[in-house]
Amino acid sequence: MKTSLYSIAVETALEAGNILNKHFGKAEISNNKSSRSVDVVTKLDTDIENFIAEKLYKYDSSIGFLGEEFGERKKSNSFWLVDPIDGTAHFVRGMPFCTTMIALVENGEVVLTVINNFITKELYIAEKGKGAKLNEKPIYVSNRSLKDSYISFESNLTSEKNLKTYQTLNDKCILFHTINCGYEYGLIASGKIEGRICLDPFGKDWDYAPGSLLVSEAGGIVRNIGKTTYDYKDHNFLATNKIIYGELTRDKVGLFSP
Repeated sequence: MKTSLYSIAVETALEAGNILNKHFGKAEISNNKSSRSVDVVTKLDTDIENFIAEKLYKYDSSIGFLGEEFGERKKSNSFWLVDPIDGTAHFVRGMPFCTTMIALVENGEVVLTVINNFITKELYIAEKGKGAKLNEKPIYVSNRSLKDSYISFESNLTSEKNLKTYQTLNDKCILFHTINCGYEYGLIASGKIEGRICLDPFGKDWDYAPGSLLVSEAGGIVRNIGKTTYDYKDHNFLATNKIIYGELTRDKVGLFSP
């Protein structure tokens, strides 16, 4: 990968964060995407996505772009996948669980990720095959087992099967959920919590794909449920440390055997 692509992604995420910091806790909701209170949009969501798209396009116009607010602007086998404000409802309320996420996807695989926790000044970066970093220092997932773990579980619990899974997990570990993917991926990659499980979740590609590389490059395992591989377009997945992945798929719990 061109080192400059890495640099421009980092620079863009930081600049977007600087803009957003000025409006933290002050932005007004302009639209609701659904009946869910977390699916809100502000003018900043669209403005920041435009800012990111223009900056990245100016650097290399051959790379495609897919963002949460405006969808696909340019189709290409290599494209930027962007969530301008992951956690807009938190951002509006003045809660720190909000990030800007930029990922580069090449031939169906995430190869570069930048997650900027712009309120807490935590910049997470991962490049395929080169590890994960927090503010330029290497980070790693924890080595805790399931009984000592904090796990985020996102699922549609109107399904009886999913509810039973939730109840089983709740007996085995502490279930932890901020309703923010990017923020939680950073916690997993830096060993503060142990994993994220998505089972019939509510998000889209831009919610889940960026953090998948961050966790795997920090030494974790990211696999689609029931499979031994990972496709970012499949939103049913485990993203955990190796010990817990083994417990959930092969050992005593065996809830998600491939």
